[in-house]
Amino acid sequence: MTILFAALGGFALDLLVGDPAILTPIHPVVLIGRCISALERRLRRWFPESERGQRLAGIVLAAVMPLGTLAVCCALLWGLNRICSPAAFVLQVIWCWQALAVKNLKDESMNVSYKLSDGTLEDARKAVSRIVGRDTDALTAEGVTKAAVETVAENFSDGVVAPMLYMLLGGAPLALTYKAVNTMDSMVGYKNERYLWFGRAAARLDDGANFIPSRVAALLLIAAAKLSGQNAKRAFRIWRRDRRNHSSPNSAQCEAAMAGALGVQLGGGATYFGIFVEKPIIGDNDRTVERSDICRACRMMYIGSGLSLLLLCALRRALILMI
Repeated sequence: MTILFAALGGFALDLLVGDPAILTPIHPVVLIGRCISALERRLRRWFPESERGQRLAGIVLAAVMPLGTLAVCCALLWGLNRICSPAAFVLQVIWCWQALAVKNLKDESMNVSYKLSDGTLEDARKAVSRIVGRDTDALTAEGVTKAAVETVAENFSDGVVAPMLYMLLGGAPLALTYKAVNTMDSMVGYKNERYLWFGRAAARLDDGANFIPSRVAALLLIAAAKLSGQNAKRAFRIWRRDRRNHSSPNSAQCEAAMAGALGVQLGGGATYFGIFVEKPIIGDNDRTVERSDICRACRMMYIGSGLSLLLLCALRRALILMI
């Protein structure tokens, strides 16, 4: 029951507080990111720059970071539990809170909407650059809007459903282990010259970790479409048709459900580090994406988050009763 209550407490804190800037320097994901950068620098010195050397270095990174995160978190909780079990529970609640990103995702994406409405296009580009990995300097207003909607959809899986699934399976340590895998992919999982071989193991590990959560998240978004007044039938149809329209086996799952629910086209080519990358289109062009779609996407994400909490808590409770 400790894990269940910790997850509920973490979810409530995330909805109420989000990610306060004052805690950013000690946020687990920030610390994980620093460790990844430090380990990458050392591995690049220790292994040759050949394809084989960089593959091996990437495998070491992909093994050390998740296992190290799990070991450190478990050790800290175990040690604190021996000294003061209530303090250990509080720490687990805090970690569960910091593994989730519901409010932060909504705040950042809605900030893009506000900049599109009340600011300049340059302001909107800067706002969306905080939440996407693509180059934003040349995006049109429609491009900015699409990028924000796509981010809400994709990060509903990465920032909500997946960490919640892992925390209800193995508590905060497993949730933060997932965040280590996901952070590695966001930092080194690129198909450019620098990371093509080094980041391959991290990218494959992230694909595996998100395989089930991304599909659960897509189905939850379809249910959320029905509850939020969007087109759930079309969301399911587009999800079935376009869920594989991405080089990653997971990234198009939620985007397809979101595109179908809203009746817009998402996906398509984008520029990363100055290089244009062609990508398949997701959804039908029933209408042009508009600023209010960001709000609709956030509403679906919030409803889907509540549904995921109910579903995963019920599954956790059922597992406990079975055992």
